[in-house]
This record gives sequence, structure tokens and C-alpha cells, in this order.
Amino acid sequence: PYTNRNIGVWARPLANWLVSWPTGGVGVYDKLTYTPFTRMASLSSSIARLTLTVGSVGKHFYATGWRVGFLIGPEDLVACVRKAHTRVCFVSPSILQEAAAVGYEVAEKRGFWAQSIEQMAEKMKRFCEVWDELGIPYSVPDGGYFVVANMKKVKLPESYVYPAHISGRPRDFKLAWFLINELGIGAIPPSEFFTDSNAHIMEDWLRFAVCRTDERLELAKERLRGLKKYIEE
Repeated sequence: PYTNRNIGVWARPLANWLVSWPTGGVGVYDKLTYTPFTRMASLSSSIARLTLTVGSVGKHFYATGWRVGFLIGPEDLVACVRKAHTRVCFVSPSILQEAAAVGYEVAEKRGFWAQSIEQMAEKMKRFCEVWDELGIPYSVPDGGYFVVANMKKVKLPESYVYPAHISGRPRDFKLAWFLINELGIGAIPPSEFFTDSNAHIMEDWLRFAVCRTDERLELAKERLRGLKKYIEE
């Protein structure tokens, strides 16, 4: 299996860089995990020497629109990223950076991380009840506040009309468009995170966020029950 340790052992003799993203794409949030999680850089000093750990303030505090993050690693590796960063980001959200720094200072004292795990685990359980009702398979994430559901059984009307910027995209984009317009539910088409050659892997899946109030989650569940008439076994 591709565990962190196996990847580290493989990369070490090749002197490759390791970019560890514990708060993002793999769905494991190091401050919001429901199962034990080991940081790549903590495995050994030799692996730490090759590792850049990327963090996301937006993921930790459910404020993804902030686009504020951090980087931890050996000085020489961080220096390379710093040089590239000045060419990519010409404006820094200094006010949000200050707010994020204060947030990290007080979060531990106020028990924010433990509360987040408890609250999000409950919201995940609450929201996923609708998939059990509908018989739609879904993931049980190890962390974070996103869940992906497999919509293969949802039969989209053949005569349904999509705009040009959707009609040529994978099926998950059509599913997302359909849910927005017919059920009033917004979802993320995950094939957007894949290369064109691999987009088909996620064409039947949609990603949903549960970091909402319980009232909004119940409303979403009620609307999603509208999928019943489109489900074919």
C-alpha cells in the first residue's frame, strides 16, 4: 500500500522532494481528522529533510475563500518556494494573515480543534443519512468536511438541455448543473481535479460540503430526496 512511510522510503534514495498536503487534496485535514494521521515529515529526519508540508488556513477554519496558507520545511527548500511565490502572488491579504495567526494562537486554548472534530463528525453523519435512504454509495472520509457520493444510479433525462460550457464536460458537471437547477443543491464536480485523460474516473461522483448549520443540512437532505424519481437500479 502507498503509505506515507513507503513513499518516504522510495523517495529518500532518489533525493526527490516530497510535498505533503495534509489539509487539502487527499481529503485528510491534520486539524480535522477522524482517524489517526501521521505527518510525512515526522517519520524520520532524512525524510523530513526532503519534505515540504503545505497547510491551509481556509480548510482549518472553514474559510476557504480566504486563500491563506503556510509552508513548513527545510530552509533551502522553503527559500525556493519563496522565490516562486513572489512571482505568483503580487498581493498578500495581510489582514487575513494576521487574523489567521491570532486564530491559531487561541484555537488550542479554547478547544476549537476538538470541538470541530466532534461537530463535523456529527454533521457528516447527519447529512449522509440521505444517501442511505436513497441507496446511493458514498465515501466515509478520514477527515475534513467534504463527502463524495456516487450518482451512477441517477438517470439524467436524455432531453435535458445543458449550456455549451457544460455539455462538453464529463458527466459529473452535468450532474452538478442538474442538481443546481432542478433541486437547488450545489455540488462540486470532482473531475475538475483530474487530468483530461483521467477525468472519467470521477464522472459519476459529486462532492458535497457539510460545514453548514444543521438547519441547512436538513433542507439539503429534503431537496436531495427529489432524486428518487431519477434513480434506476
